[in-house]
Amino acid sequence: MSLSAAEPGSRGGERARADYSSRRAAGGSASCPPGEPMEPTEGAEEERLVQCPVCLQELPGADINAHLDRCLQAGGAQPEPPSKRPRLAAAPPGSQAEGQPEQARPAAGSPVFSLFHKGRGGGQSPAAAGGRSGAGRDEAPVQPGHGCAAAPCGESLAHKLQGKPLAERLRPDTLGDYVGQEPVLGAQTLLRSLLESHEIPSLILWGPPGCGKTTLAHIIANSSKKNGMRFVTLSATSAKTNDVRDVISQAQNEKRLFKRKTILFIDEIHRFNKSQQDTFLPHVECGTVTLIGATTENPSFQVNAALLSRCRVIVLEKLSVEAMEAILMRAVRFLGLRVLGQSDQHGTPATGSSSKSSEFPVYIEEKALNTLAYLCDGDARTGLNGLQLAVQARIAAGSTTTKGGAADGILVTEEHIKEGLQRSHILYDRAGEEHYNCISALHKSMRGSDENASLYWLARMLEGGEDPLYVARRLVRFASEDIGLADPLALTQAVAAYQGCHFIGMPECEVILAQCVVYFARAPKSIEVYRAYGKVKECLRMHTGPLPPVPLHLRNAPTRLMKNLGYGKGYKYNPMYKGPVEQDYLPQELKGTDFFKEQET
Repeated sequence: MSLSAAEPGSRGGERARADYSSRRAAGGSASCPPGEPMEPTEGAEEERLVQCPVCLQELPGADINAHLDRCLQAGGAQPEPPSKRPRLAAAPPGSQAEGQPEQARPAAGSPVFSLFHKGRGGGQSPAAAGGRSGAGRDEAPVQPGHGCAAAPCGESLAHKLQGKPLAERLRPDTLGDYVGQEPVLGAQTLLRSLLESHEIPSLILWGPPGCGKTTLAHIIANSSKKNGMRFVTLSATSAKTNDVRDVISQAQNEKRLFKRKTILFIDEIHRFNKSQQDTFLPHVECGTVTLIGATTENPSFQVNAALLSRCRVIVLEKLSVEAMEAILMRAVRFLGLRVLGQSDQHGTPATGSSSKSSEFPVYIEEKALNTLAYLCDGDARTGLNGLQLAVQARIAAGSTTTKGGAADGILVTEEHIKEGLQRSHILYDRAGEEHYNCISALHKSMRGSDENASLYWLARMLEGGEDPLYVARRLVRFASEDIGLADPLALTQAVAAYQGCHFIGMPECEVILAQCVVYFARAPKSIEVYRAYGKVKECLRMHTGPLPPVPLHLRNAPTRLMKNLGYGKGYKYNPMYKGPVEQDYLPQELKGTDFFKEQET
């Protein structure tokens, strides 16, 4: 028996009619369709019962033909005898199958097959799962009081906050949704024109974390796949050289057999060593693959010069506060939060409906969003994750607040945002580009006697996690290089600061370094010694031929042989003379040289 026969007018009913007609035309018995299950009779002399394939009612074999005609013509079904155990679940009273004509709907109480509701009902019968009638329809059941299916009018806030991080779920797919980086990807820029025309060159994307490097690569991937190009992603943190060679081998086959281009995206490309980076050279050169690399490190130091010459370096900057606010507002609309302005009492919903994750709506202060846009320091990932963490924490706490006598709701404030971030997000890499940028700024600020800027750059380094002993060592160097003999005590201050940092460590030693930095910024500056020593080094490098020997009168003579050779002969011991002593101390070739003499500019 075909299960579809339970639906009047369906293909199962037509098959039942055809089977019935063929049996009657052949003069055979129409007592039961082939394969129809029958229950044995209680006695051998009684006529065998036959089950109707439409209404499932069991009748004597002699009456089945007339009964089947009535079922198929009327489109209805007779109620099942109460003495028999129902094998199929009955539809709930009052339910109807959407999208079916009125005459095609089963009558109330008609049995329907639970198999048709197995997709979303978890294998339960429609009656148990609250499903609607209508065989063959794989739809969610209607819940009382709702005008649409329970599952998917929209995701709840709790579901949106679970699973993937918010930064990953909100990653844009097109250039039109890409926010920030206007100097590089704005209208009428060269790179945007190339991407829109699907002429993608080999690129090295260099920028700080959260500025949109991986997002831009995903946008290129979506665009390239629509235009028949392959897009392969590898991460240098886990990929090996053999993985790269496999991708290149596949790219060669695709190009040779199908004339299909391959774009290879390498995330954190600076993690590959020089020999691994050399693997790309011939294949990027001949166009087998189009390479797109993303890195947070300066490519000048971390990427082979030969590979750099074959790629265009795209510098992405930190996102502006305005761009961060736009990204956060997009997240607020996605989550369905309500934004409370400075003068709002009940809040304005960012979308048409508020969150359904809990009993109460979720509000967020406009000031909290602005603060988060500033504190994340241009890192979109940090901003979105901070928003997600704050909302999750407030929902988990279940705290409610009353706004102007309105209904209670969950409120996310500026303090909650700051608590989630713990501190302002400071971009600083102790081993990367920002490390050298900040120490250079500290040196130049002290050299320029700007004590405020000096303290600022010191704090940027220390609050970013820099080793205080590294800063102290740089101050020792500064004491001689930039202050020198103008204030000989500066070197003593620097050495004492280093020892103090070594004794007590962070955070107590930050004041010691701050004192030393301010002292150096206010101290007089002299590069006399630094410049003179530089001239001496230059003299040694530029000398042609063998270096001049040490004059004999300056040599020590500890042995008799050396005295006989003239070592120390004619040397005048200065403390024995009351006045100045005329004596040459430089080699004959450099007699009269003054390394401290200022050159006219």
